[in-house]
Formats: sequence, C-alpha cells, structure tokens
Amino acid sequence: MGKQTGVIRIDGKVGGLSFYRSGGLDLARVANGPSKEKINTDPTFRRTRENNSEFGGCANVVKALRLAIGEAKITKADAQIVGRLMKIFKEINLVGTGARGQRSIELAEHSVLLQNFEFNSRTSFSSVFNAPYSITTTVARDEATVTVASFLPSSFVNAPDGATHFRLFTVLCTLSTYEFDTDAGRYLATDPTLDMLNVEVDSAVTDLSTTTPVTFTLNPVLPGSPTMATSVAAVLLIGCEFYQRVSAVDYLLAQGDCMRVVRIF
Repeated sequence: MGKQTGVIRIDGKVGGLSFYRSGGLDLARVANGPSKEKINTDPTFRRTRENNSEFGGCANVVKALRLAIGEAKITKADAQIVGRLMKIFKEINLVGTGARGQRSIELAEHSVLLQNFEFNSRTSFSSVFNAPYSITTTVARDEATVTVASFLPSSFVNAPDGATHFRLFTVLCTLSTYEFDTDAGRYLATDPTLDMLNVEVDSAVTDLSTTTPVTFTLNPVLPGSPTMATSVAAVLLIGCEFYQRVSAVDYLLAQGDCMRVVRIF
C-alpha cells in the first residue's frame, strides 16, 4: 500500500491504481476487483447487489435515528457509534420480511435488540449516574415521564475531574419501519410523517456538591399529538452531561457524558 506524497491529491482509479483517503492519509493501491457496472449487471454478483441494497437500507435507518436524537445529543456517542448501530440494525434486517435484498427493517417489532444501548461504549450511563429512577409511558405512546427520587449528587453521580455541576436530559424520538420501495429503488420510511419526531427535556443544571437532596421529573411529550402507528417505535433515551461553573457561567465539559436507550415502546 503506497502513500501519496505529491501536492496534488487524487481520488478514484487512474492507470490501474486506486487512490483513496483513510485515517487522514492519502493512499494508493492496485485497483483489483470487478467494476461498478459489472457488479450492478452481472448475474454472478446478484448476492452482492442484495447485500449492498440492505446495507444501504440499514445506513438510512441509522442516519434517521441519529437525526431523530438530534445533533446536540448524538455528540455524547463514541467514534464507533455508526458501526455499532449498523450491526444492530443489520440484525433487525436479517429477520425482516421480504425477499433478500429487500427485507424490511422493523425496530418496532424487534426493539429488544436496541434496548439498553449505550451511545458511549466507554462510559455507561449506570457508571456515571446510579440514583434510582422510574419510567412511565402513555398508552398513546407519545409521552414518557422519568422520575428520579430524592438523592444526593455526591453519592450517586460519578463526575469527571473539573466538573462542578451536572444535568440529566431525556430525548423521546420516533423511528418508523423502513421498507424497500421498488419505484424509488431504495429503502424508505413506511410512515414518513411519524418518522424522526423529537423532543428533549432537561433537568436544571445542578450543583454536584449540594448538601440538599434533589429530585427530578422529566416529561418529554412528542409535538403535535401524533397518532402512533404500530410500525413506528417510540425511543426514550436518558443521559447525563457535566459543566464547570466559572463566574456564574456554566461551561459544558467534553468528558464524562453518557446516554442510553432506556425504553422502546
């Protein structure tokens, strides 16, 4: 595997060599393997086309979930988040209905595979925040309530160095079943108007050193009072983030954050 050292960057195939970028480096290698046209048309590569179709469908669903959670909170995830979510949604896809290459991706039917998913594999929510809490949801599946009983932060919150304050947050979002649309030639949400709905509710920024027990009640309600279809999953997440207060200004820290899927209903 060669490295490009010139001032001109090349991307793609030139003269039997394939130029690409990986790990911040410009690399080159001998271009071997079938062309894109051959993969798309040759009967020999039918299975490859099926795998590529479903892989693309899973990528669409992972992107939808990330958008539903929101850019501000998806930053709590580790660098491997896309790959870890792709693995889960591929498992869901493998048990979906339909022919190979077009099998559905139904989180609502297989929610157990995403339950308790940690967005930061190095920092679990329970390792950071272990005060008891309860969750209730409505029959309409458009609302959840997270109740944290009275607790002392110094006893139940594992804060990173430099943190003076913390905040709990909840995100309630939706994710539709995705099916292969033959007209569009790709996977689409079966309930687009109910897909990627989102609401976030935060606790107050709370002093880690307070000697007065605190309680939290977080009540996310989906906007617009949607009538939820059975093919749509409501996903509830809970997380914790830390701040350093300096001269009455709270600065969000870059370490110690965590977020977990706590209920899919």
